Amino acid sequence: MDVKEILKKVRQIEIKTRRLSKNIFAGEYHSSYKGRGMMFSEVREYQYGDDIRNIDWNVTARYNHPYVKIFEEERELTVMLLIDVSKSVFFGSQKSKQDYIAEIAAVIAFSAIQNQDKIGVILFSDKIEKFIPPKKGRKHILFIIRELLTFEATGTKTDLALALQFFNNAVKKKSAAFIISDFITDDFEKEIKITAHKHDLSAFYVYDNLELEMPKVGIINAFDPETGKIMWINTNNAKIRQKNREYWQNHYNNLKTIFKRANVDFVKFRTDKDYVAPLIQFFKSR
Repeated sequence: MDVKEILKKVRQIEIKTRRLSKNIFAGEYHSSYKGRGMMFSEVREYQYGDDIRNIDWNVTARYNHPYVKIFEEERELTVMLLIDVSKSVFFGSQKSKQDYIAEIAAVIAFSAIQNQDKIGVILFSDKIEKFIPPKKGRKHILFIIRELLTFEATGTKTDLALALQFFNNAVKKKSAAFIISDFITDDFEKEIKITAHKHDLSAFYVYDNLELEMPKVGIINAFDPETGKIMWINTNNAKIRQKNREYWQNHYNNLKTIFKRANVDFVKFRTDKDYVAPLIQFFKSR
């Protein structure tokens, strides 16, 4: 895409997702993440009825009179998007997984800034491709959308474990984090459990139905963008189509089990289906 096409596409995504965020998701997002924690505000003298567990013993000893810590709801949240930019996300029968992911990310980003939250991004493949620190504002979100649509990763495969390790080191403050990927990656269960303990983590699995249901179109030359392998496949062979279907179903079931064990919300998205209903259900389930 040239610059004009990129700007046009960014604008189209902004109009669509901003409207969705404002009219549909803003309230659901706020309800899902309000009351997300308490932060220290001030110290004042103890009053009858105060919880003795909040007594600040250091200040009390200094002034020889009881003082308590006052806490208030933490109003500003940091939202982090961990976005898969490996070669496999460029696949899509009607809409590429890359474009689909960009729209989901935009909805979350616009919902976040309407709630006065910061939004940051980690783009990853089998390496950390780019880190966009959390900030507020429309310009920041438009920059993120443009990066999601145009970024060319140097890595080909996916290493989610590496991305999670980087995230835990780069973002110390507890955040609401969304992993958006097709999860064609090696073992990451250990890192998922560590991350879920530190952050409010959700996983969005994006797939194309053509991956699951191989079409019956004769012998085809198939290319795996992540490994670079080329193979000839006879799609008329029912056993091959069934084996492919079982592979992807097992992939999904394995992901579902891993995230359930880590107590992480797991949502499935299909590129030829609207993402609005699954997102609404996700927010309501929280």
